[in-house]
Amino acid sequence: MKADVALDRVTAGFKFNGCLEHRSLQDTTGPESLDLTEAHARRPRFPAAPASRNTHAPLRFAMTTLAPNSSARNMPADASAALAKLAILGGTPAVTLDQKAANVWPIITADDEAAVLRVLRTGELSSGHLPSAMGGYPCPHPEVLALECEFAKYMGLPVFDVGEIIPAFAGKGFHVAPNVLAHNNGTAAILGGLHALDIGPGDEVIVPSTTWWSSVLTILHVGGIPVFAETDLDTLALDPAEVEAKITKRTKAVIVTHLFGIPAKMTEMVDVCKSNGLKLMEDASHAHGATYKGTKLGLLGDVAAFSLQVNKLIPSAEGGLLIAQDPEVILKAARYAHYERLVPLKAIDHPYAKFAATGFGFKFRMSPISAAIARVQLAKLAERNALRNASCIALSKRIETASRGAICTYLSPGNGTERVYFEFLVRYDASKAHNVPIKVITKALAAEGCQVSAPRYPLLHQQPVFVEGEWAKLARLEGMAGVALPTYDPTSLPRTTANNGTLIKLPSFPQASPELIEQYAVAFEKVFANLDSLPTA
Repeated sequence: MKADVALDRVTAGFKFNGCLEHRSLQDTTGPESLDLTEAHARRPRFPAAPASRNTHAPLRFAMTTLAPNSSARNMPADASAALAKLAILGGTPAVTLDQKAANVWPIITADDEAAVLRVLRTGELSSGHLPSAMGGYPCPHPEVLALECEFAKYMGLPVFDVGEIIPAFAGKGFHVAPNVLAHNNGTAAILGGLHALDIGPGDEVIVPSTTWWSSVLTILHVGGIPVFAETDLDTLALDPAEVEAKITKRTKAVIVTHLFGIPAKMTEMVDVCKSNGLKLMEDASHAHGATYKGTKLGLLGDVAAFSLQVNKLIPSAEGGLLIAQDPEVILKAARYAHYERLVPLKAIDHPYAKFAATGFGFKFRMSPISAAIARVQLAKLAERNALRNASCIALSKRIETASRGAICTYLSPGNGTERVYFEFLVRYDASKAHNVPIKVITKALAAEGCQVSAPRYPLLHQQPVFVEGEWAKLARLEGMAGVALPTYDPTSLPRTTANNGTLIKLPSFPQASPELIEQYAVAFEKVFANLDSLPTA
């Protein structure tokens, strides 16, 4: 019996195939294959935590339970795992490698530091200024404009030289992206988008309950009424059929969140909105780089909002980006909260130029320091997404195999629809795992060393701001003639509520090594190979 049986699986430089385009658990070939070991080698390096003396101890668990003449090398993974003693019963944990470095986010390098210093040394830390020939008035900071242009190019949206339109800017290299507007955070981008879509008092907007509050509570501040609809279990986003069932004569728009980076069913959602004359906003705050049938998320609705908050896939401390198919929608959002953007409109006699002195009373200007960081992070988005994707996809395939279908990991379906991993959540079906309760499963996984938890987003339709009626005060709708105010029942979305209780959150592994992914896979294999042995107390 060799002492390195399971360790061989790690050190052999195993290859995770099909990581960038998954069609099924069996289809693991194709030019999109990504070697996780190679991707790991390209990741940014940070000082490693002190190595544990028993770093590889969990990978030797099979030796202590096999008969002397047995050969673990010839055993299926589930059979080997079945012979292992669960950590929760006193066995050796499967995961012992340090996880802190593997999950460091954001990744800050000398490039980010140089970008911040570049802005600091200009002395302009808020807005820029127009040429003296145009009065020297405040205008968007060049760093913010550069971010907008770079994001526009990334999304395939146009960028223009202002000098081709306004002679005073000729030859100055002043470029703008008319379909992109930077904001101080993603919440502000959503609010600006709602204003630009003309959502007003009494208008209904259909929304998910499974999302961050910014997707919903912003509606109140334009006087709208959120209408919650059920979740589609295949995508964790709004169910298009449920959306259609919620439409009334007062419905004006739909907000769909691509939750955790999983694309919603956009073909059906777009069809529902178009056939009913509704506006569609994508909250793509989790989905930088994700695609739906070959199109980047954010390009399928009338408007889309991206958060650049520090945890997001393009982290900038705080920031947001609003994009729209129609540049006039962007100008409406500028009128709402970016007065400094209205001064240049005088040169083309745009009707919004008359609001340049005041705007509409809000200021959602993005900090140029945040914009500078975001530019660096955007440039590295594809590489860093690829590493996350490789780790999460490889682990997902092992989990689905180990659980024999009891866990859905939301792998991408292929055909140009590719998710990203802002967060990595899986759905557990107890009926396919001897009806073992989810709390028993997560407790056993935690004992193996896995970082597992429940979803961190509470269901919004159950929150006091709605259930106790405070929302109507925020929306200033109390006593409004002709508007029947709804009441929010915390039991009104049974499918969404039940599904939320089946989700397990894992790390998203932005810098994980193949060895750590292997240890997590072994942990799931151990637990699901020993379901009947799990303590229920």
